[in-house]
Amino acid sequence: MSEALRGRVVVVTGASSGIGAAVGRALADAGAKVALAARREEALREVRAGLGDGAETLVFPADVTDRGLVRKLVGRVEQDLGPVDALVNCAGVMYFTLMKNVREEEWDRTVDVNCKGTVNCVGAVLPGMLERGRGHIVTISSDAGRRVFPGLAVYSASKFFVEALSQGLRLETAGTGVKVTTIQPGNVATDLLELSGDEEALQQYGQPTGARVLDPEDVAASIVYALSQPDHVAVNEILVEPRDEPV
Repeated sequence: MSEALRGRVVVVTGASSGIGAAVGRALADAGAKVALAARREEALREVRAGLGDGAETLVFPADVTDRGLVRKLVGRVEQDLGPVDALVNCAGVMYFTLMKNVREEEWDRTVDVNCKGTVNCVGAVLPGMLERGRGHIVTISSDAGRRVFPGLAVYSASKFFVEALSQGLRLETAGTGVKVTTIQPGNVATDLLELSGDEEALQQYGQPTGARVLDPEDVAASIVYALSQPDHVAVNEILVEPRDEPV
């Protein structure tokens, strides 16, 4: 199935660590041309170095909240790698916060990255995909986009936004050749928890359950699966969770 991705041009945001880095590696292994985008250029180059000399890749430092920079990213990808076949929105933040503690900066950052950042990236690639009559937009949502979790009210709201945006986009682009997929991971072993500064929320709701959590590579495999389907097959959403932590 990986042959389906050989030569395809894929933009991956949030590619400097965690799920995004794992997606970049998996796509490169499948023969795709991969554009790695994130804010941290040094970390991106470390990911690129791990892909091997045979991988056709582009490193582009970009903050998805900067709409102009996202457009420049897509322009550079088209210039160096070719028209964008797929976008994988992995850039995202997650803060455990209790609403009563009014963590406004963390709320703003959640909305800016998870909501506005996703819209910026979709807006940058969608016109070209529609013009070419094919394309695939994949966005990392969450099981928190299906069910609200305490301590994650704003984060859950941002993922409900992602689900609504993706569903609307899917309906609007039906018949155009463009596919829209959301990936809904449960607990994943990434550094997202380290962002949270609300110790009360972390102590109350952010403690491990003892279940084995997902590795970023588990989520990346689900994305490769969705992207590898024949043109007439659409995988609209994938819920992937630790076995012992069902939603």
